[in-house]
Amino acid sequence: MGYGVLLWSIDDPPVDSGTVLPVYIKSNIEKIWVIGLPDTARGNKDYKLEIPLAQLEFIGSRSSAIKWAQEFSRFALYYGENLQDGLPIRDFPDNNSQRVYRLRLGEIIKILDIANGIPPISTTGEPLPGDWYKVMTADGAVGYCFSYRLRIFNQNEGSVQSANTSKTDTAPDPDLERVLSRRWSPEIYLQMINTRRINTQMLERNYRFDPGQETGIARIILPDLEREFSYDRIVPDGERVWRFEGTNLQMVLRTNTTLAVQFAEGTGSRRTILFVSLSRDLNDIILQENERRNGQFASIYDQGPAFTSNNYGTITFLRTGDFVWKGFELLVPQHLSDETKGNGRINMDLFISPSYEDRYNGAFTMRFTDVRQKNTVYFMYSLDNQGLRLEIVPDYGIEESTVMRRSSTPVVLYFFRDNQF
Repeated sequence: MGYGVLLWSIDDPPVDSGTVLPVYIKSNIEKIWVIGLPDTARGNKDYKLEIPLAQLEFIGSRSSAIKWAQEFSRFALYYGENLQDGLPIRDFPDNNSQRVYRLRLGEIIKILDIANGIPPISTTGEPLPGDWYKVMTADGAVGYCFSYRLRIFNQNEGSVQSANTSKTDTAPDPDLERVLSRRWSPEIYLQMINTRRINTQMLERNYRFDPGQETGIARIILPDLEREFSYDRIVPDGERVWRFEGTNLQMVLRTNTTLAVQFAEGTGSRRTILFVSLSRDLNDIILQENERRNGQFASIYDQGPAFTSNNYGTITFLRTGDFVWKGFELLVPQHLSDETKGNGRINMDLFISPSYEDRYNGAFTMRFTDVRQKNTVYFMYSLDNQGLRLEIVPDYGIEESTVMRRSSTPVVLYFFRDNQF
């Protein structure tokens, strides 16, 4: 096809970014280039190699590719390590421009070029030291990132720029930098993780405390509270204590991973809310919890997928997480509406108290598709060699997605495995 310039170095075989390479195939379906290897990298390797589309700039002629590589050579070997969870990549070198990507803590990005832009303003009201760089992520997102919270390094020489280097004589505050570089989640997130009772909907809403060092607006975002504090700067107010000048907001770093946020509420009273810095990314936690739930549902599906009761009809579970239930009339009208249709979806979104773990494997929500009163039923369940046992859980028995109490007159349904399936 022609020639291109490698943007992201290849580890095996080793080929440095900035190398001019022949290009043979472009596949938009598989999102790859098929390239040729330089003589120095061939060894016993195959002559051709597949790489992601984002990792090569296709130029065309060999002479044009060589010229492009010469211009790129200044940054060819330079990368950046992100030192602040959530650091944004923007579509222009301006802190007010649109965010196109949010970096994970420790994520590596490729430096493509330096850009003229407006430096972000620090908490003291001064421009932050550093430069805007045009960058690319490993999966191909391109935009601009300010270097203040990046460790810029040459892949062959190690670090060449320490993050947070100041051009003033002001002594750095490592504790404040620790606070500003981390994502602060409500304490309940840590409780959910420690007890392994993950409410994915709550995690997905990303409740948090954001010091707002880039915007000058600190935010508290919780299920029952949303507050904004527009401040002038963050100033020390004691050991590991800082106040947001121009507001009544204060924060205290109690431990390296626990932050107390305090503000005035009402007449003369102050409210304190605890936030924590989690050791794991929220998206990873949600993914792992969804995998656990999928595994729970799979255990029910694999045991069936159809179960039949003499009194309560037949439930058939589908791979999609849906169900079809025929013959549930004995549950009408106490537990289901007389107009309820017999199909819906299973959500493995409930947990059970340890006191019930000896009798039940777990709990789930069964939602029928018709939108009416009494179209949702909660069950604890257990599986054995012959079938499926369900126990209806009353609404009042569930606290924070956990079955804490049974009904005083429990309704237990037993379904035998339907061998016709």
